[in-house]
Amino acid sequence: MGKIVGIDLGGTNVRAAVVQGPEILDINSTRVKSKGSVEDVLGQIYGLIESLDTSDIEGIGMGVPGPVDDEKGIVYELFNIPAWKKVLVKDIFEQRYKVPVWVQNDANCYAVAEKFHGKGVKYSNFIGLIVGTGMAGGVFIKDKLYTGVNSGAGEFGMMKYLDKYYEYYSCGQFFSNVYGISGKEAFDLANQGDLKALEMWKEFGQHLGNAIESILYAYDPETIVLGGSVGKVLYMYEKYIWEVLENFVFKNSLKNFTIQASEIEDPGIIGAAALHQLYN
Repeated sequence: MGKIVGIDLGGTNVRAAVVQGPEILDINSTRVKSKGSVEDVLGQIYGLIESLDTSDIEGIGMGVPGPVDDEKGIVYELFNIPAWKKVLVKDIFEQRYKVPVWVQNDANCYAVAEKFHGKGVKYSNFIGLIVGTGMAGGVFIKDKLYTGVNSGAGEFGMMKYLDKYYEYYSCGQFFSNVYGISGKEAFDLANQGDLKALEMWKEFGQHLGNAIESILYAYDPETIVLGGSVGKVLYMYEKYIWEVLENFVFKNSLKNFTIQASEIEDPGIIGAAALHQLYN
């Protein structure tokens, strides 16, 4: 398996690594100039790539926190990097580095990481659901990534729920939005046996259960693999998800359905690099 540069462009940091399969061989990162120009941020990415040993790479994959035309490799309207209104990433990077370039949004990259190197390997139909500071997913149907027209499929967190939307109640924001503490604080307190914190995790699990119920009605997947900081502590609240799903109408869909926690480290980078496998 060849070497690929994987790039994870976030709103706070940008990271680049040389990746071979599931293994990161060399990695570098910097704080992104989120208020900088298009050229400022591109310059940062060039610097990271060129700090690595890229002598025999076969391609470059990039994940970004926003909408993408994945066929043309164009990035649109990055909320956390306002200057990036329309950036022809594929054309720009292919011209500079003379290798194939693939671009996807970060939630889809997470699902791609799971599909090729994680718990999605043995499934044809699954959802990779990030549950961290935000909530979004990547959807695989019959072994193909379903992105929608603008790579917007899987934005489950933006679906209306109660007086807000799922992301408000079903990711790490829940603890600060409702109780004024961080998810990390709630986790630490619950591990110490704090009854109020344990009740918070129960309530969180019920909200996430409602979100998963909606996803099940829409996609009927074989499994959902949870990533992100909150997703990886599934054991704290899984039973409350299943309590919600007891009322799911189509019982046959639940017979073999599973909810799993991701075990991949750096899925953003691994998934960006695995775009090479997805599109080849």
